[in-house]
Amino acid sequence: MNKIKTIIGKEWSEVFRNRLVLFTVAFLPLIMTAIPLGILFAMRGETGIEAATSDMPEQFNVMCPADLNGGECFQVYLVSQFMLMFMILPLAIPATIAAYSIVGEKVTHSLEPLLATPITTIELLVGKSLAAVIPAIVATWAGFAIYAIGAWLMITNKTVYAALLDSRWLIAIILVGPLMALLAVTFSLMVSSRVNDPRTAEQISSLMIIPVLAVFFGQISGLFIINRQLIILAALILIIVDGVMVYLAVRVFQREVILTRWK
Repeated sequence: MNKIKTIIGKEWSEVFRNRLVLFTVAFLPLIMTAIPLGILFAMRGETGIEAATSDMPEQFNVMCPADLNGGECFQVYLVSQFMLMFMILPLAIPATIAAYSIVGEKVTHSLEPLLATPITTIELLVGKSLAAVIPAIVATWAGFAIYAIGAWLMITNKTVYAALLDSRWLIAIILVGPLMALLAVTFSLMVSSRVNDPRTAEQISSLMIIPVLAVFFGQISGLFIINRQLIILAALILIIVDGVMVYLAVRVFQREVILTRWK
């Protein structure tokens, strides 16, 4: 356990010198939090619009409690679309950190001495994974907490507030977020252990964001509605996929090749 703690401290002391990592960890959560709060602020005077929710598209009615009027329902619907942006955080933050962690150390010639120590491959990868996952989870939860507090201050109708922070988003942030972070980390470590350039590793790892964007645009276009059952199903799938990816990451990471032939 002490070795893992040492790896985590070493990772944080090195990767946070990278400006891209600092931007991703510090400013990206603020941007993703500002989008839904900005929508709530802009629409704070529009909730009094009298319109029957039955006149709204079907996806409006699915997301809104029956006792909300048309303006309030539209507010819930619109903000809910951008709540998916929070799910980019547990992918983007750890992918940036993990992608740099191995190939970055290779470039600076600090990885070879580390691999020559008695530390096992499992301990090394666990330490590097936690060093990337922990900041992602903390940033995601902190951003969501800021959003929750800001929404509470701006929304007078607490039924609207409850609709915006229903169980599906709590499950997504608390459960699915960490699972996505672990997936992003294992994928990034696999990429980082195989390429020779930090920029290439970061660019390839950023592909993990595409599925979230596809879901975002799919919901915006009305192809489907993300509900609690779909989020729970995604969590179950992620548990299986994460297990497979962790196994593959350990198999792909060949410390002997890195020590002797990686150029």
